[in-house]
Amino acid sequence: MVVPYKHEPFTDFTVEANQKLMLEAIKQVEADLGGEYPLIIGGERITTDDKIVSVNPSKKDEVIGYVSKANQELAEKAMKVADSKFESWRKSDPKMRADILFRAAAIVRRRKFEFTAHLVKEGGKPWKEADADTAEAIDFMEYYGRQMLKINGGTEINSRPIEYNQFNYIPLGVGVVISPWNFLFAIMAGTTVAAMVTGNTVLLKPASATPVIAYKLMEVLEEAGMPAGVVNYIPGSGSEVGDYLVDHPRTRFVSFTGSRDVGTRIFERAAKVQKGQNWLKRTIIEMGGKDTIVVDSEADLELAAESIVQSAFGFSGQKCSACSRAIIHEDVYDQVSERVAQLTKELSAGDPSDNSHFMGPVIDQAAYDKITKYIGIGKEEGKLLVGGDGDDSKGWFVNPTVFADLDPEARIMQEEIFGPVVALAKAKDFDQAIEIANNTDYGLTGAVITNNRAHQEQAREDFHVGNLYFNRGCTAAIVGYQPFGGFKMSGTDSKAGGPDYLIQHMQGKTTSEMF
Repeated sequence: MVVPYKHEPFTDFTVEANQKLMLEAIKQVEADLGGEYPLIIGGERITTDDKIVSVNPSKKDEVIGYVSKANQELAEKAMKVADSKFESWRKSDPKMRADILFRAAAIVRRRKFEFTAHLVKEGGKPWKEADADTAEAIDFMEYYGRQMLKINGGTEINSRPIEYNQFNYIPLGVGVVISPWNFLFAIMAGTTVAAMVTGNTVLLKPASATPVIAYKLMEVLEEAGMPAGVVNYIPGSGSEVGDYLVDHPRTRFVSFTGSRDVGTRIFERAAKVQKGQNWLKRTIIEMGGKDTIVVDSEADLELAAESIVQSAFGFSGQKCSACSRAIIHEDVYDQVSERVAQLTKELSAGDPSDNSHFMGPVIDQAAYDKITKYIGIGKEEGKLLVGGDGDDSKGWFVNPTVFADLDPEARIMQEEIFGPVVALAKAKDFDQAIEIANNTDYGLTGAVITNNRAHQEQAREDFHVGNLYFNRGCTAAIVGYQPFGGFKMSGTDSKAGGPDYLIQHMQGKTTSEMF
């Protein structure tokens, strides 16, 4: 009997013993810096001359690892391996596949501090954020294993005295998983194991900024008993390897998490039927957000300010769910804006190996340049309350930044910045606040801080986002508790960590037996 799913608890770093374990884990990870990591295709380790260099975004000169880089020839080799392996893997016992996930989760749980320390180093995550990332990876493995057992028997449909009808889900084929750098462990692991546990084979192309953690997942899956060739590890450039695999006629589905530009490009390329392709490729795509917290006049204003600051600046705003806009009722606008500025001034940004900092760096030079460019735009469009500067001399650090008095159509109110920048705007009433909240191309997360039940119900109907929260921040969805995915240009609303997510990786088959 499988124990019911329960969310993996977060680590309490106020406990001295946990602080000690974390510092020891960071030293352990530092001892392994600069290692070399091969591709894994059909269980075979393949080293290439061309390397991806993964660096610590807090210390640009600190190399996490040198990762072999796939090219089109190796991508084709991996495709053939995965395509061949699918013929046996699709017939494997779903209970066995789920057991691999349960064991993998147990392995990560035992080594939780080690994985969390790696996320601090490779992802630039503060302890709390890194720990949550590791916990979510465990959650995905546990939850999807249990979901696979639940859907294994199919769905009950009607039969008649003259026939017996069954409806079952079967795997799709070879899936290309293209994972992001921001939740470098959780989303990478979740998208990979969801595709694998449903009986598909996988070509895993992790983000080039954070490929080492994906190699470590491969080691965990192998230790847990995953057969060779089921998941193949092929980091490489999007333009060379990513496009090649998205276009490939043997690719059955693409699972992508990342930017809007890349996501829409993948959606378009996957829609084209290639020579020799006899299916329509499925896409599971999660893109960006321009997420809003609405503050009503009837609200806990301290809760509102804290929710805005925590949601805007957790992991330096590098979450698709991050609060990048707050729409505040004019009656309480000045009070909330002032408190947001005060709380933001209390935050510090620095090397996340030191747990005294709330924020770490942004991921790389391109991100730093993009964010600082938007800060420059914000200085022209609104009133700078806090921050507005950064330092990229040793690592890529941007100070938490708050702009006030924005026009709803301003660029920093409409375009995704993906950094520690939040824009505040005023609404004359609750109706206008919801109208402004909906006025972007995105529809991922949102929050409403209100004690007015009628306004809460109005938002439930009219605030058009995939994940809506009341009287809390707009980040930190938990697997199995808040299935995650967005509307409009935020993606296909595939609801990761939800009851129908695995079905996105399968197809329904009806069989009828006449008596």
